[in-house]
Amino acid sequence: MTFTQLDSDFYGYENLLTDREKAALADLRAYLESDVRPIVNGCWERAEFPVEIIKPLAKLGAYSFGWEETKPFENSAVFRGFAALEMARVDASVATFVGVQNGLAMGSIAATGSQEQRDEWLPKLANGDVVGAFGLTEPLSGSDSAQGLRTVATRDGDNWVLNGSKRWIGNATFSDITIIWAKDAADGRVLGFIVPTDTAGYTATKIEGKISLRSVQNADITLENVVVPERLRLQNANSFKDTAKVLRQTRAEVSWAAVGNAVGAYEAAVAYSKERVQFGKEIGGHQLVQDLLVKSLGNITASIGMVVRVSQMLDEGTQRDEHSALAKSYTTSRMRETVAWCREIFGGNGITLEYDVARFFADAEAIYSYEGTQEMNTLIVGRTITGKAAFV
Repeated sequence: MTFTQLDSDFYGYENLLTDREKAALADLRAYLESDVRPIVNGCWERAEFPVEIIKPLAKLGAYSFGWEETKPFENSAVFRGFAALEMARVDASVATFVGVQNGLAMGSIAATGSQEQRDEWLPKLANGDVVGAFGLTEPLSGSDSAQGLRTVATRDGDNWVLNGSKRWIGNATFSDITIIWAKDAADGRVLGFIVPTDTAGYTATKIEGKISLRSVQNADITLENVVVPERLRLQNANSFKDTAKVLRQTRAEVSWAAVGNAVGAYEAAVAYSKERVQFGKEIGGHQLVQDLLVKSLGNITASIGMVVRVSQMLDEGTQRDEHSALAKSYTTSRMRETVAWCREIFGGNGITLEYDVARFFADAEAIYSYEGTQEMNTLIVGRTITGKAAFV
C-alpha cells in the first residue's frame, strides 16, 4: 500500500518514520478506512464493540508492535504512536480497545511478568486468540490507586485468593483474561495477577448509559474468593512502582490517541467546510470558519511535536513519569478545545452522528479523564517543577 502523508500532519512528522514503518502505517490506514470507518457510528450508537475487527487488526500487527516476542519488525515508539493516532482519527473506541489489549494487558505482562509468562501469553494476545483487560481502578479508588487500592490477595499455599471490586475496566465484558492488581494481605505490597475470566467468583457487568467511548465495553468487576495459582502471579510486580512502569508507557500512547481524536474532528470539519454552502459560498471561504480551522491545526501540530519527542525519549530510555504526564495533560486539553471548535463549524449538524464530529466531540471527554486525570497529571509535573508534592 502506498503511503500518503496526512494533511493534518502539517509539519511532516511522519517523515521521521522508516520506509517499513510507513508501509505498515499505510496498510493499517487502508484497513481502517475500508472496513472500520463504515461501521463505527452504528456501533457507537448501539454501544457495541465490533468484535469482527479483532483478528484483522491482529494480522496487521496492531497488538504486537511493541514487544520483542511478537513485533513483526524493528519499529520505533514514534511509529507506535502514529499507529495509535491512525486508529483514533477513525474511532477512539477502537484505539482504546487496542490500547487496553496491547498497552495495558500485554504491557503488564511484558513489564512485570517472568520470561516464561511473556513467552506464554504475549503471542496469544498479539494474534487475537486471547483478549485482555486491565483491572486497576476501583469504585472507591481511581486517582489514588497507589494508596487506596482495596482489592486484597491472600496467599493460600500454592494459590492466591482475590477479593474486591474493579470499575471502568475496558474490554472486560468479553476478555479472556484480566490483569488484576491487588494488595498482598500479608505486607501490603501491590501485586499483579493474570486472571482467566472464567474463574469461579469472577463477574463482569457492563456499565450502561455512557455518553463517551460508547463502543468500549467497560465493566464493573467483582472478585469473590477468586483462586489464582502462583504461576499466574506476575513474577516481577512487587509494588505500585512496577504498576507505574506500565502506565508510563500507555499514558504516552493515550496522548497520541488524543491527537488522533482531534485529527478526526478536524478532518471532518475541513471536509464539511468545502461542501456546506451558506451566504452564497462554501463556508470554508468565510473568515471565521478559517480561523477555527487554523486554531485547530495549530493545536494538532503542537501536540504532534510534543508526543513525537516523548516517544523518542521512550526509545532513548530517558522518558520519565513527568514527561508522559505533561504530554497527557497538554494534548488532551488541546484536543478538548479542538473538537469543540470543529463541532462549532457544523452548526446544528454537528450534534448528529451522520457527520462524525459529534462522536469525536463526545469521545474527547473520556480521553480527557482516563489514564490520569488532568489534575493528577498536572500535579505530577508540578512536583517536578517545584520539588514539592501537592497531591493532598
